[in-house]
Amino acid sequence: MKKQQGGFTLIELMIVVAIIGILAAVALPAYQNYTKRAKFSEVVLATSPYKTAVEIAFQVDGRSSGFAQGKYGIPANASAAGYLKSLSISGTGEITATATDDIGGEDYILTPTYANNRVSWGLKSSSGCINAGLCN
Repeated sequence: MKKQQGGFTLIELMIVVAIIGILAAVALPAYQNYTKRAKFSEVVLATSPYKTAVEIAFQVDGRSSGFAQGKYGIPANASAAGYLKSLSISGTGEITATATDDIGGEDYILTPTYANNRVSWGLKSSSGCINAGLCN
C-alpha cells in the first residue's frame, strides 16, 4: 500500500493569500475612515458647552444675538487640546469648531434657529466635515 501525503497544494495556498489580500485592501480604508470619524467626534463634543450656554441665554434672556465668549455663560476660551484646533462663537450664536491637521483640519459649523421659545441646531452646509464624511 502506498501512503498518501496530506497538505495543501501551492495553488490552494496562493488562493488563500489572494483572498486575504483582497479583504485587507477593502478593510483598511474603511478602518482608517472609522478612526478619523471617531477622532472628529471629539471636535463635535467640544461644542456642547457653547450650545448649552446659547440655549440658556435664549431661554432666560430671550437673547438671539449679541453672543460673545465670556458672556451669558459661554466659556471664555476653548483650550485647543486633543484634536480640537480652535472653537469660536459669532454674535448670532453660530458655533465654529475646527479640527487639527492630524484629521484633516475640517470645520464643524452649527447654526442656531430661534423659534417657538426653543433653539434648534443645524449643521451649516459649508462645513468642511460634510464633504469629508466626518459629521454626517
